Amino acid sequence: MTILGAVFRPQLPPERLRSVARAADEAGLEELWLWEDCFLESGFSCAAAALAWTERLRVGVGLFPVPLRNVALTAMEIAALDRMFPGRFLPGVGHGVQDWMEQVGARAESPMTLLREYLQALRALLDGRTVCSQGRYVHLDGVALDWPPPAPPALLAGATGPRSLRLCGELADGTLITGGTTPDQLAAALEPVNEGRRAAGRTDEHAAVVYVHAATGPDAEQRLENERSHWGYDTMDGRSVHGDAGRIARSLGAWIEAGATTVVVQPTADDPDPEGFVDFMGRKVAPLLR
Repeated sequence: MTILGAVFRPQLPPERLRSVARAADEAGLEELWLWEDCFLESGFSCAAAALAWTERLRVGVGLFPVPLRNVALTAMEIAALDRMFPGRFLPGVGHGVQDWMEQVGARAESPMTLLREYLQALRALLDGRTVCSQGRYVHLDGVALDWPPPAPPALLAGATGPRSLRLCGELADGTLITGGTTPDQLAAALEPVNEGRRAAGRTDEHAAVVYVHAATGPDAEQRLENERSHWGYDTMDGRSVHGDAGRIARSLGAWIEAGATTVVVQPTADDPDPEGFVDFMGRKVAPLLR
């Protein structure tokens, strides 16, 4: 069964998160995803609040930029949320936007090396192990969590390039794929992910989470055109969905057929009714995907 989620975009003020999260929860939407984009809203604080305000909604963050956060602190944050809200927090990590990382003095000379060391250490810490690491970037001396999760939570990673995608398949439990990815591009991106899984001898399930631009209402096409211009796409065809619930569900089928296990609809930055958007997706579209 395909999971349907929606994005709470950080262009909205953080005080708006409560009403959107509650609307998603009440509508039966399965997941709400947050972004830790510089310099908008913190992923962990917003995730904790959204989880506390809701009863059953799973909350994901795609993604935490690893140059910005010490791996021990990230492990502590994930473990605490997983223990307080078992099975409802979905953390994702990745390189981060390199211009932003440089802006705060955190850009790594080798993002691949950093992400590999980070994922290995983070997985070990969340598994409850004592970690010693003297890598190029990750330095831990006998570090162990006092309150590790009772069971290791799924750890996702986001990437775009083939080498990073292979790393996601090798070391992560799921891969986050950015918005604007067409179904054909998704299928192509999952090839190096699967190569990484085979190289690591992994046979466990691997989530494929993809963001898809979406809009509803009478001005949906114009708002999607605004998104096209903002992101610099040549077209929104194959990159977005709009229309009534049936049309949206049918259109999302293309990404599902390409390998997505979770489709996260991404509203436009100027969506006039974020609460209505998640309500529509939860009540009208999600049942059609099930």
